Amino acid sequence: MLHGRTERNKRVFNVRLIAALVIPVLTVALGLTIFAFSALRGTASQADRVSVNRQEQEVKLAINDALDELAQSQAGVAIWSPLVLELRKPHPNWGWVDDNVGVWLNYVFAHDVDIILNADDKAVYVMRDGVRATPVSFAAYARAAQPLIEAARGRTHEAPNPHERLPGRALSATSTVRTSTRSIHATDLGVVMGRPAAMSVMRLIPDTSKVAAAPGREPLLVSIRYLDAGFTQNLVKLQSITGARVQRSHQLKPSEHGVTLVSSRGGNLGFFVWRPDRPGRAVWSSMAPSAGAALVALLAALGVLLFSVAKLMRKDAVSLRQLAAAHVELQAKEAQAHHLAYHDVLTGLPNRAHINAVIDHKVSDAHAERLWAVLLVDLDRFKQVNDTLGHAGGDQLIQLVSARLRGLINPGDVVARLGGDEFAILLDDRLNLSDIEETAQAMVDAVREPFAILGTSVFIGASIGIACAQSCRSDRTELMRMADIAMYRAKAEGRDGYRVFSTDMDESVKTRRGLEYDLRDALARKQELFVNYQPQMDGTGTQIIGLEALLRWQHPVRGLLSPDAFIPIAEETGLIRELGHFVLRDACDVARAWPSLSVAVNLSPVQFRSGDLAAEIRAIVQESGARPAQIELEVTESVLLDNDAVVRAVLAELRSAGFRIALDDFGTGYSSLSYLSKFQVDKIKIDRSFTSRLGEVDDAAAIIHAVVRLGHAMGLSVSAEGVETREQRAFLEGAGCNELQGFLFAEALPPASLAQLMKRLRYAA
Repeated sequence: MLHGRTERNKRVFNVRLIAALVIPVLTVALGLTIFAFSALRGTASQADRVSVNRQEQEVKLAINDALDELAQSQAGVAIWSPLVLELRKPHPNWGWVDDNVGVWLNYVFAHDVDIILNADDKAVYVMRDGVRATPVSFAAYARAAQPLIEAARGRTHEAPNPHERLPGRALSATSTVRTSTRSIHATDLGVVMGRPAAMSVMRLIPDTSKVAAAPGREPLLVSIRYLDAGFTQNLVKLQSITGARVQRSHQLKPSEHGVTLVSSRGGNLGFFVWRPDRPGRAVWSSMAPSAGAALVALLAALGVLLFSVAKLMRKDAVSLRQLAAAHVELQAKEAQAHHLAYHDVLTGLPNRAHINAVIDHKVSDAHAERLWAVLLVDLDRFKQVNDTLGHAGGDQLIQLVSARLRGLINPGDVVARLGGDEFAILLDDRLNLSDIEETAQAMVDAVREPFAILGTSVFIGASIGIACAQSCRSDRTELMRMADIAMYRAKAEGRDGYRVFSTDMDESVKTRRGLEYDLRDALARKQELFVNYQPQMDGTGTQIIGLEALLRWQHPVRGLLSPDAFIPIAEETGLIRELGHFVLRDACDVARAWPSLSVAVNLSPVQFRSGDLAAEIRAIVQESGARPAQIELEVTESVLLDNDAVVRAVLAELRSAGFRIALDDFGTGYSSLSYLSKFQVDKIKIDRSFTSRLGEVDDAAAIIHAVVRLGHAMGLSVSAEGVETREQRAFLEGAGCNELQGFLFAEALPPASLAQLMKRLRYAA
């Protein structure tokens, strides 16, 4: 009877255990699993939608930009007296028109078709795919071009779209027109011979009042660029719009997305179709198997745990509850203490202590035979984000960067935050160096993508140093030192990239440290640093109109050093500010000595990080007694790349104070018309690399002609550097350059030698 009561009590206990513990635990586990899967799937779908919407916006912007660029490229020849005069001749020289209009537009700006119409809208010239065609072939394009011809002539009363300047019509409120106010053009999408295309019709007018023009009777330039040819290829190449094409049908494959092409004058022109990136789908596909395995493991662990708990509860349910509560509390406290000791509070990533311990263990692991590496990551332009958006924006950026880096590593790898904007990464068990470099490049690409911070898009970069190791050949301190050296090499060679440590870098670091110490000493004593001046000639090369200040360092051991040898060191160590002040003061003294000449001074991009740069320059010039109008400040394209409001404000303040702004080394980086219009420079300087190639490569002359025309069209002065031969001088003068500079006229000389130079060369007194 007692045995029966015991068995009955056991059954009651088991029923109560299942009701009180097993069912709730399984229910919670199942609910959390469903929630996790749903959240992951929802996040993946949202990521896909965001990616598709972003690419759709990029496609629309690219199409609108193609319309504006088409009209802007026309303006280079449409507002030009020589072309107007040539067309007025009874028998125009069509070969000359080929070289200066048709082939130039087809080759430089990728036009597919360019047509010139006379005052009666009859075709007199047709250039198609770089080959001149008979004017009668215009009939194939007449129907598509006629609405734009009517608008350009002013024979319609419709309001202009954002890409047009129509006669007697104000620009639309959303206008993005880039052409000058003198140009008149009708620009729109259309269908040409069954192919969607960007079209623009522009009046041909003289660029001087000396050549009269009859309003409304000017010749017209009709330019066409098909959207289903080079345009889609450029989108695929430059903006990674995969599978881009144009089609008439609206039928799409399940993996495709499309936008409707509609002209502002009505009519469906077709559909622009591509295969959008869907990162969420890839994440879902890669994580679903792991999540399923985790679920199985969770259920198995729960089963083991429930079995153990049930066994203990049969012995002493009250004691078990108390012990479990105490155990859970102790574990939570231990986990919290351990986490705080080895993890970063802001990002949740492992901290310096954590990754140091991991690397020490890896170094001491005698069984580790595969290649592994330590990466040090430093964010480029992070300080500007902090200065602009505050610490809240900086903290949010660090969290987003952490998430991107963490998403690119393998199981067994570690991403840690060392502090500030520095991260350390352990890449474990790699096949070869290429595998490590591929991961590093993926990290550079990921950080380069824009970040949405406090309602604005933020662009930064990452400089990564890599130190590779195998087995226990190096200790942690040495690996971190090598990675640090490689990271600074990446910064010194342009940032936004990675470098793998090599032994020659160590010697380079020692040399740079020595130069840094010597440069500080030279600045303190002001005996070894001096400024030379190279003359800037007028467009004919016969008269001095200005000087460029060039810093030199007569090192007591290394001899005469050019700026390339020590300016990067000054920029990294913060000495560039003092160096800049030294050069500007010397230039002001020379400007006072030669009051009719301008004096050009180069500014480093690093100097713009100082919020009071404009005030410092104004104070130095005012203290010296020089006139701001004499001082020309040269900036490089890297200053414009940030598109930073601070940079724009500094340049605007300096121009308003009377200083002239010149864009140096034009054409060697990322120069564009949009940069010139945003930052409002006064002069562009053609880089010496183009001058030196004159007569050696065919494209050098065409590029210089294009730069001069575009510069003049925007009202800018154009200067050419590196003039060394009389042939180069003659060509640049004929091309229309306003200023020339180079060894053909004189090398850079100390101020004491300028008087003798003025006697030898004509001086613009």
